[in-house]
Amino acid sequence: MGSVQDVLYNWLTIKVVCDARPEDTAAVETKNHFEEMLSEYKISNIDITVDDVLYYVTYYHENESKKTRFPRELIEIMLNQINLEPDKYVNYPEEE
Repeated sequence: MGSVQDVLYNWLTIKVVCDARPEDTAAVETKNHFEEMLSEYKISNIDITVDDVLYYVTYYHENESKKTRFPRELIEIMLNQINLEPDKYVNYPEEE
């Protein structure tokens, strides 16, 4: 992962999946991984808003307020793929 933008993009993409599929253990694990990366990059206080076209992300990076945006089409591509072919994305809960 090369940049703050990359980490935010990947985290937001998997967060959207987790929000729609909270029981998806693989998605939750992946989101947790990217949240660790956000912490390593010193990113905090993330706020997300969305409209018909874009996701707007406001955050602090090393104590400085920043903003970025991502097209909904790109952020929601993974969730859309899962919804189109749910049989390919079966949830395998962790064994106890």
